[in-house]
Amino acid sequence: MIKGFLITCIFFIFLLPIKGQELNYDESKIPPYTLPELLVSEDGEKITTQSQWIEKRRPEILSLFETQVYGKSPQHPKGLHFEVLSEDRYTLGNMATRKEIAIYFTEDEKHFMTILMYIPNKRNGPVPLFFGLNFKGNHTVNEDANITESVTRMKPRKEGDSEIHPGAFNRGAESSRWPVEILIANGYGLATVYRGDIDPDYDDGFQNGVHPLFYKEGQTKPESDEWGTLAAWAWGLSCAMDYFEIDEDVDATKVAVVGHSRHGKTSLWAGAIDQRFAMAISNDSGCGGAALSRRRIGETVNKINSLFPHWFCENFKKYNNKEDELPVDQHQLIALMAPRPVYIASAVEDLWADPKGEFLSGLYASPVYQLFGLTGMAVDEMPEVDSPVTNGYIGYHVRTGNHDIKLYDWQQFVKFADRHFK
Repeated sequence: MIKGFLITCIFFIFLLPIKGQELNYDESKIPPYTLPELLVSEDGEKITTQSQWIEKRRPEILSLFETQVYGKSPQHPKGLHFEVLSEDRYTLGNMATRKEIAIYFTEDEKHFMTILMYIPNKRNGPVPLFFGLNFKGNHTVNEDANITESVTRMKPRKEGDSEIHPGAFNRGAESSRWPVEILIANGYGLATVYRGDIDPDYDDGFQNGVHPLFYKEGQTKPESDEWGTLAAWAWGLSCAMDYFEIDEDVDATKVAVVGHSRHGKTSLWAGAIDQRFAMAISNDSGCGGAALSRRRIGETVNKINSLFPHWFCENFKKYNNKEDELPVDQHQLIALMAPRPVYIASAVEDLWADPKGEFLSGLYASPVYQLFGLTGMAVDEMPEVDSPVTNGYIGYHVRTGNHDIKLYDWQQFVKFADRHFK
């Protein structure tokens, strides 16, 4: 009861006005807006073919997101290499093989992230994979006592006057968000990385994650158009794809990158910058994720930059309270996935993340899928609660409940993946 009360209090603290701003959750108070053109190039050319999209318009949009929103990321390091740290072929009641793989970012192996992976033992050849970041460490994904505890770059927590070691997150504490056994039973592998292995989720001046590995001489923080934390996380997910391509247990042509909340923003950006991801899944990703910025409802550009100044590149702050000046909006981010399938999930009570704005991004991205002869969003109106739309290449549902990733969400992701992977 106390834990639930504290979580609720923290959630509503986030919803308090920031620097005198009033929050809007009223559709009638959304100001008029015009979305940036999706199928008109910067020189005014109308985009009517696949080749025009691939060769001209997509690179334009991708560049704008890189320089104005998430920040440009470096190439994968030349010293990138891998090591299988542990392997157990008889875990989860002999249903699965568990592996832990170190992805070393440097030759000296001082900087690395650890992938926790479960692969179904009952399989014929390599399997499709769901892959995403976790919030509290690999050991919180499942109660498996042999998962190595993740504590890298965790910010110490306060309880009264005491500082709690980050390892205090209980083993299996996040297992409700990771239905490992169900994914295994449906023929899918699962892989996850603790985000702190890549970059910590607090404003540390970009000193403790991967950013300093790429600073030029004399540089102490990213340039205004260079990667923030979300882009660093997406970069790390992309580095993991280099490993999946050599793992014989994984069908690297069928890897779905998935994320909840800030990790949903990350999964969409990872799918945009690395087209090896065959599918992107966003759950309650909101502003800077699937929700249209110009709607200015719930979390806005100014609010997200005020609460989380490290998430995006410095240039994104120019658009605080100036969403109409943004050269892009999030329907264009969804469109960068085309022709690959993308799934957007919302929760009806999660007004902070703007469920309708998330739906509209998928709807307005659909014309790009039509260039490929595909159906994007298969409906024109937002569906009823708990009525998934999965018969296009842009899937969508809004479920009962609030900001979380539930078994219901995963069930829809599996059905959608079955449709496109199997």
